[in-house]
Amino acid sequence: MSAIKFGVIALDCPDHRALANFYAEMLDWQVTGGDEDWIEVAGPTGRILAFQQVADYRPPQWPGQDVPQQMHLDFDVARADIDEAERKVLALGAKLVQSDEKLRDWRVYLDPAGHPFCLCLK
Repeated sequence: MSAIKFGVIALDCPDHRALANFYAEMLDWQVTGGDEDWIEVAGPTGRILAFQQVADYRPPQWPGQDVPQQMHLDFDVARADIDEAERKVLALGAKLVQSDEKLRDWRVYLDPAGHPFCLCLK
């Protein structure tokens, strides 16, 4: 067993508190404090997303690579819940950027800071 354990995923953003609140509402997780440039959102099983405020933040330009995405997050959603999940993330401020009506196995969004994320059918 490795002595190295996975910790958190941290996203750079222009407003760390706003983005933490977006993901906390989306996932029904809890914001767990923070300071002037770092804040975390914790899930019920101990998973953590962190958000780091960055001066002069430049959002990725998906799907282009002029400002590459570098990473994205995938969230599993049951087929029966995908439309409800989409309504929720859009109401929270996400923007739908790809939804292939033929495949519909995933839908790509940008969070309020411009990070791509997907709702994926599980």
